[in-house]
Amino acid sequence: MEECDMLRKCGFFKKYQETKDLACKGFMVMYCKGSKMNDCKRKLYRQENGKPPLDDMLPTGQIIKT
Repeated sequence: MEECDMLRKCGFFKKYQETKDLACKGFMVMYCKGSKMNDCKRKLYRQENGKPPLDDMLPTGQIIKT
């Protein structure tokens, strides 16, 4: 299975990879290891700003409220 080249550096993935939350799991399947990996807003943010986004930023660009 192909996976995002940023996966090892991704704060979202590191923080939520063990979660039981189905929404987070779904985002990981679609964006981190799936067909939408080039549409990831986290990756775009890093490219545009030269630094990673908050760990709680979803691949869609929305922020998880904790």
